[in-house]
Amino acid sequence: MNESSKRDTASKARNIVWHQASVNRQAICEKRGHRSVILWFTGLSGSGKSTLANAVNSALFERGLSTYVLDGDNIRYGLCKDLGFSDSDREENIRRIGEVSKLFLDAGVIVLTAFVSPFRADRNRARALVIEEDFIEIYCAADLITCEQRDTKGLYAKARAGQIKEFTGISSPYEAPENPDLRIDTGKEELQKCVEDVIKELIAREVIPISN
Repeated sequence: MNESSKRDTASKARNIVWHQASVNRQAICEKRGHRSVILWFTGLSGSGKSTLANAVNSALFERGLSTYVLDGDNIRYGLCKDLGFSDSDREENIRRIGEVSKLFLDAGVIVLTAFVSPFRADRNRARALVIEEDFIEIYCAADLITCEQRDTKGLYAKARAGQIKEFTGISSPYEAPENPDLRIDTGKEELQKCVEDVIKELIAREVIPISN
């Protein structure tokens, strides 16, 4: 039995009961004046996921909205510090992020996740945790050459030299979204234009008001 099959979606704990919060999501969102939603940024390492997610976060903060960024590296310092980068560990990493994102959603927060999340099946499982309108998959599209040129950490060079195993785009595949909710050409567009495109999408979906 491999690691993936060991991880059952059902809780192994017994005698547990889901407790309803005294203040529900609808009441929180009505008071704050905006919907909560999961913005799932995906793309190769170096595609600009974290940069864009944080820039959008700043723009939403300036509007007085409740937001939080879940960053791939930051999550691996704590919640997922026991995981490596094997396929099964990547799957578990995204499963945990999906569950955490759902909690933020229930708290009335616009949660922005910035993870490579290379496998479509894992992203689809995260989407399936919530209703369709609560999950917006944003594909940060940048080709491999551009991502390598941006790589200040030298990770691609190490991967090509065999120093980093199972590195997405080099020795491990990246399955680009076939029908993302929003495709942002982060490889060519200026950051401000990318931010504006995300904000326009949120307004069009009536997640946030036209202005605050």
